[in-house]
Amino acid sequence: MKTRRSEHPRQRVDRRGKVAISRVPLHDQVADEIRNMIVSGDLRPGEKIRVAELAEDLEVSLTPLREALKILDKDGLVELMANRGARVSEISVEGTRSLFEVISRLEALAAELAASRITEQEMQRLEDLHARMRDRHEAGDLPAYFQLNRQIHDLVVAAAKNPDLARVRTGLAFHVERARFLSVASEGHRERSMQDHHRLVTALRERDAATAHDVWRTHLERAGTETCRLVGLWKEEAEATAAE
Repeated sequence: MKTRRSEHPRQRVDRRGKVAISRVPLHDQVADEIRNMIVSGDLRPGEKIRVAELAEDLEVSLTPLREALKILDKDGLVELMANRGARVSEISVEGTRSLFEVISRLEALAAELAASRITEQEMQRLEDLHARMRDRHEAGDLPAYFQLNRQIHDLVVAAAKNPDLARVRTGLAFHVERARFLSVASEGHRERSMQDHHRLVTALRERDAATAHDVWRTHLERAGTETCRLVGLWKEEAEATAAE
């Protein structure tokens, strides 16, 4: 059973057993939850957001929920419609292709830089994440696989130690994650992805910048192609359903 949210900062217990108070505003917490629902596909592209129902599900009042939707509207994940509520932003083949043209080059550069800048602690963390992701892949645990995949991509960017690159990538992050979730839902793509991840980990361990760059760019370009294919199929199915 979920604990009902409070309009006040939430309390949590830290590792020492002491109460730590979250200073994150409630509307930001709500925005994070809705953002994750959009990224994971729980809220589908183009879906109308039933505000009262969602507020009840998240156990918050309408005020922080509406503030959260304004944040997501600025992020481009939600569209606020005058006198018509809100809906999840659409995802298109053209937009997905454009997104991956940028992110494939950006994260490939991050992998190239990380080859010479990654610390031993980060390298061990990357190897651990990769092993856990392989385990979740073999178990067919898609949600856990997706979360670990996200952490690996984030770690490669962090290991590049380039604040400007990280800032640009952050601006695209949630749009990329929403699109990437579609591609990892494909079992065939996940198998190829595991091979790419293994090659990247090996290249970074060997400090091979050129291979790290090429492996990661190819990996993301393939993800973009697969995602465009799936978005196209989803669009066709949605149009066929609407025509019935």
